[in-house]
Amino acid sequence: MNSQSVSRRGVIFALIVLIHVGFLYVLNSSISHVLVEKVFGPIKTEILEEQKVEAKEPPPPPPDIAPPPPDYVPPPEFAIEATVETPVNAIRVISTEKPVERPPPPPPKPRADPKVDPKHPLTIPEYPAAARRRGEAGTVVLQLYVLETGRVGEAKVKKSSGSESLDDAAVREAKRSWRLVPATGEDGKPVAAWYDLAMTFRLEDG
Repeated sequence: MNSQSVSRRGVIFALIVLIHVGFLYVLNSSISHVLVEKVFGPIKTEILEEQKVEAKEPPPPPPDIAPPPPDYVPPPEFAIEATVETPVNAIRVISTEKPVERPPPPPPKPRADPKVDPKHPLTIPEYPAAARRRGEAGTVVLQLYVLETGRVGEAKVKKSSGSESLDDAAVREAKRSWRLVPATGEDGKPVAAWYDLAMTFRLEDG
């Protein structure tokens, strides 16, 4: 690098510094004010007066109320109480218990019990074939309810023969065919009564 190029750079740097210094001077001088007025026009300033707030007038004082005269008696106050009627609930007590029924009086004891009618001898029940094949035999005691007519109204086993087939055969025969002499009451008239009767089944019979 020679001395000529160094001197040129120094001259250019000095010119740049002088231009900046002149620009700052122009800005600070009166020329800047003239330029501002030319561009933006004259600036007007106005002083605004403060608006006065009108004070509101105070409200008028309350009217004077004269006290009542000494002999003035205020009217009495009546408190009216409404009477509330309480509803009366009629409670109906229903008893769930059934009245105890008294048992009917026992029938009068007959003067004479039922008995076998010689005019109508008791028929022998048919021997069940299945019971015969199994070799079943025995005596069944029946409870018979003999009606006033002598017919058997009800029959049930009081003592079994040991064979259900033989018991059923005796009950069926008693209800279907048997007729006895009915019991008699105190007045001598026929009355219904229970009667026990035994029926024996033998394999040799029939």
